[in-house]
Amino acid sequence: MRMLSAAAVVVLLTVTAYAQTPNVNLIPELVSKSPEEKEQEAIREKAYKDSLRKIPDAKASSDPWGIVRGAEAPKDAAKAAAPAKKSKTGSSSQ
Repeated sequence: MRMLSAAAVVVLLTVTAYAQTPNVNLIPELVSKSPEEKEQEAIREKAYKDSLRKIPDAKASSDPWGIVRGAEAPKDAAKAAAPAKKSKTGSSSQ
């Protein structure tokens, strides 16, 4: 009975592991394209490249607060906004 249950456990474990393996076709069939398919693919590729050329370049600033800050914003805003350093001990003496 122990042998039968051990064999059942081994079978169940191997079946689940087998189900997780990918289905890989090592010898794919070579499918050649007809001249019409090649021509249609070339037309699609040309249309795709043309559509990429129509996208404008992003040269404008994408700063939504640029109008509010104005032109005289500090160059290093991180240093200007950084709070004063505090000591680790918490004492007020410096």
